[in-house]
Amino acid sequence: MAMAASISNSTNITYSRRYHHHLTSSIKPSQLPFQFKIFKSTSSSIQNPSFRVSASMSIEATQKAPQVSFLVRKESGVLHFVKYHGLGNDFILVDNRDSVEPKVTPDQAVKLCDRNFGVGADGVIFAMPGINGTDYTMRIFNSDGSEPEMCGNGVRCFARFIADLDDTQGKQSFTIHTGAGLIVPEIQDDGKVKVDMGQPVLRALDVPTKLPANKDQAVVKAGLEIDGATWNVTCVSMGNPHCVTFSTSECKNLLVDDLNLSEIGPKFEHHEVFPARTNTEFVQVYSRSHLKMRVWERGAGATLACGTGACAVVVAAVLEGLSERNCTVDLPGGPLEIEWREEDNHIYMTGPAEVVFYGSVLL
Repeated sequence: MAMAASISNSTNITYSRRYHHHLTSSIKPSQLPFQFKIFKSTSSSIQNPSFRVSASMSIEATQKAPQVSFLVRKESGVLHFVKYHGLGNDFILVDNRDSVEPKVTPDQAVKLCDRNFGVGADGVIFAMPGINGTDYTMRIFNSDGSEPEMCGNGVRCFARFIADLDDTQGKQSFTIHTGAGLIVPEIQDDGKVKVDMGQPVLRALDVPTKLPANKDQAVVKAGLEIDGATWNVTCVSMGNPHCVTFSTSECKNLLVDDLNLSEIGPKFEHHEVFPARTNTEFVQVYSRSHLKMRVWERGAGATLACGTGACAVVVAAVLEGLSERNCTVDLPGGPLEIEWREEDNHIYMTGPAEVVFYGSVLL
């Protein structure tokens, strides 16, 4: 795209998409009372654009630019943020390393996450000072203002955010304190983030769920009645509660795309057997190494991805004898690689985290 600006003395300046410009007089761009910045899209879907846009404007030669642009001026009541997404599960990231108190209240988070009247996101994440010897602390407010213990896609976005803040490149890892305990993400050479998610919690009382344990204090393929149907569920905590289902008493293998998630999801989330509410994963088995899931997240509703949910799905699939310990899990936003290692009982999640845009917003 090229843009031409016509100045009052008829001098023409052209800024080209090909990153060069031609001056037809002795006036230099640095002498002009304005500046154009052109950002190249990294989207692979935009190639060889065939359009051209030009604009002309008349500017007084004596006009002076403000000393500080309103776009970069820092004022009280203005929140500076970066938006990231992990497979479409999107978050507003806030640099909160100078305080142990979030810069945004839960009510403000609800407004920021509103996709019509705010920035739009599944949650607001704060990068805070580390405690108990960790490098950083991560806190998150969901789009409904509630605070979960942890978020798998969120922690990958958190890792990318920290790397971008510190302008570091290449492979690196650091420790993060969360409500679910210690989490250790590692940025890979290809830019993806691999996260040691720790050990799954299976003891029913610790998930928590009031469903009676039926296998070594765990709930595995137990019946749960909802609207007259019996769902077979396995309960797992990844620091936050999950209810995973692969089937009902009438259907041995779910077709997850056929489910009305907005109708059935809240009935799981708010069921009386889940005292802390629950995230719910509906899973279709393609093979012993390939699963497909849709998720209803506690406090956020239907989302395009859930990292802790994908981890819980693989644990549940192994416990029910449906998969191996290393699986690709397809989510609406894309795939995650999940490994539940037998030698240390830890779960490792690998997937992308990408920046969407930078911004400032009045609180």
